[in-house]
Amino acid sequence: MNFKSFVDMIDVMTCILSVETKEDGSYGEIRIVNGNPSYIASIEVPNPELPQMITSKFIPNSLYQKYIPKDLNFEDFCYRCAVLKQPMHTYVHPERFDFWFNLYMIPLQSVGNIHYCTYSQIISRNADSEQMSNTSASTASAVLNTCIKLRGATNFQHTMDEVISDIRKIIDAQSCVVLLTDHETRSCSVLGESRNEYSMLPSMNRLLDDKFYDLTASWKDTIGGSNGLIIKNSNDWQYLKEKNPAWYESLKKEHVESLVLFPLDVGSENLGYIWACNFDINNTVKIKETLELTIYFVASEIANHKLLERLKRLSSIDMLTGVLNRNEMNNRIDGLRTGASPALKGVGIIFADLNGLKKVNDNGGHTAGDLLLKNAAIVLQNVFIGDEIYRAGGDEFMVLLSYTSEDEIIEKCKRVRSLSKQYKDVSFALGYSYQNNSSDITEALKLADQRMYADREEFYKTHPEFRR
Repeated sequence: MNFKSFVDMIDVMTCILSVETKEDGSYGEIRIVNGNPSYIASIEVPNPELPQMITSKFIPNSLYQKYIPKDLNFEDFCYRCAVLKQPMHTYVHPERFDFWFNLYMIPLQSVGNIHYCTYSQIISRNADSEQMSNTSASTASAVLNTCIKLRGATNFQHTMDEVISDIRKIIDAQSCVVLLTDHETRSCSVLGESRNEYSMLPSMNRLLDDKFYDLTASWKDTIGGSNGLIIKNSNDWQYLKEKNPAWYESLKKEHVESLVLFPLDVGSENLGYIWACNFDINNTVKIKETLELTIYFVASEIANHKLLERLKRLSSIDMLTGVLNRNEMNNRIDGLRTGASPALKGVGIIFADLNGLKKVNDNGGHTAGDLLLKNAAIVLQNVFIGDEIYRAGGDEFMVLLSYTSEDEIIEKCKRVRSLSKQYKDVSFALGYSYQNNSSDITEALKLADQRMYADREEFYKTHPEFRR
């Protein structure tokens, strides 16, 4: 067949690909045999509305890696179309390009161990929702039914557990995990995990340690600019062994036989990854199709949840000291008063007012005063670990303890006075109260406040220069 004449009759960017097969049935080299004028122009003619290729010169019958980095998903599609004679279509957004690709591949004749197919692409900068939803009816229905749960979720964690379980069942994998990455703290956390009853794979929580983030940091390079990674055969495993030997050894050690991994990205921000292990490799296309559609919804919902958590944190945290703010304190006390919050036992209240803030502000300015407040909060945070610390006002802090004892409260007050000496100008007037339960939190607050004022008066007797 005259491939050049054939592709020249097609208007959209189209080329002919060849796939070599080996005696063992695996595939070898994949080459771009020839292309039509618009395809060749996409390589040779600079155009900001098209992806930038590795080289700007088209040479017929070149290895495809001459133009784009090695991509296992691309190779799998080429193999399925050219060798298995399956027409292929996908709509993807590879990470290495700021474009969406609408791809069509049609099988052509084979000559010996060389197999051919067409490759046509329509490229756009913005996503087309109709194309994104253009998946098989069964996949679209299953994903939609699953992800609708997220929109009406009142308990995000519980709903996410359900969604991960649904996804694992849809793709029939032994395990499915959503892992969140925190790039500031260089740490990871499991948002959701589902394993079938026959899975011998370890729980993800067991594998997480201080070094696991470093492993996840290597995944982006391993994916290589594609939209995801699928490891299903010897070719793929060999690629992984060469590209990321440490991860390869880790997966083999845990008896992972197949793996699909997709990054959870929103815009330019990576939130984490979703992956599944040990699935039926005959369903690879369906699995890829399912996860490509799923991650769009899941990543968006995770981003929204994180934003709401951040807004909640901003509304409840005193931004100067990092402890809870007065609004949060009032809500907490009102909840205990009205019974809206669960009752507490062994309740302690401590008022800790910072002595001398006005003098520090007058002498050193508000910068010095802010530093004093920060140091005061550090003292309280180091003593009242696990307790609720609130900034009640300008120089006033309140601490709520539960399931404690009066002796423990007294001991912690002593530690506050001792630790305060390590910070310049940090001195507290302290008052505490203790009750068996939170049924009369108002009286507990009054008693702690009275004792705090009495302690402040004692301080003024020996330090009259601090009196306002």
